[in-house]
Amino acid sequence: MADRFFPNEMPDFVPETPVEQAASEITGDSLTKLLYLPYKTVAEGLKRSALDLKQTVVKETWERSGGRVHDFPLYTGALGTAYLLFKSYQITNSKDDLNLCSEIVKACDTASLNSRHVTFICGRAGVCALGAVVAKYNSNGRLCDQYINKFKEIKLPRDLPNELLYGRAGFLWACSFLNKNIGKDTISSNYTRPVVEEIIKSGRRLANKGRCPLMYEWHGKKYWGAAHGVAGIMHALMDMELKPDEVEDVKGTLRYMIQNRFPSGNYPSSKGNESDRLVHWCHGASGVALTLVKAVE
Repeated sequence: MADRFFPNEMPDFVPETPVEQAASEITGDSLTKLLYLPYKTVAEGLKRSALDLKQTVVKETWERSGGRVHDFPLYTGALGTAYLLFKSYQITNSKDDLNLCSEIVKACDTASLNSRHVTFICGRAGVCALGAVVAKYNSNGRLCDQYINKFKEIKLPRDLPNELLYGRAGFLWACSFLNKNIGKDTISSNYTRPVVEEIIKSGRRLANKGRCPLMYEWHGKKYWGAAHGVAGIMHALMDMELKPDEVEDVKGTLRYMIQNRFPSGNYPSSKGNESDRLVHWCHGASGVALTLVKAVE
């Protein structure tokens, strides 16, 4: 099978060049020349490119569909476009972006009414959470409360897995998003604590007092990564209020995960898997790194 990644040929460090130095004096390809420019110049260039890309995404995913939602989740569908517009608004303060975001969320709200998925990235919780936050930024308190009430009506199935995309950790992620953007106790511990306890209990049971304090399975595999595995679950737990023994279990689990890192700096996709080829957010170092940065914070 061909490699499932692009080789990273970028230098580890490029020193900033003084503004007065002519670009023609810098050797290398166009990207290398860009990296030599002062940070402010690079940042503005990247910002313009990102906003241009945002417009392309909106055109291809929303305008071309005629404003109809065929696939709603943030991960794969229209809510992802809405979230992109929200992030753009946070940088530009463009009311057009915020209003279009609100319009798309409203359509996703209707499309997700019968969804059985309950997480931020792939389920109804993401719709209600983003809807509430956008309504707050639009100074629409009544609509914000409506979305929060809809969020609190979400029922978690008893057989819900623990991972981030479709499981309990993904629901906690939505709770954190609301609390960070609206207020600390928007979703109180009355809602989150039982979910945290179930995740901890499940992790301890599967770990069975082994070297890793908490362990989880998804479709029979003990995944390490962000999407289905330990990294994503630990990231969500670190946003929760944990008891001292739970904090120690999370720390111990992260230490064990670090000990299993490949010499390349990448991580196995699952426990016991010696293949060093998946580097993306779902199963590789890029997802694990975000969790470790969170741990440092």
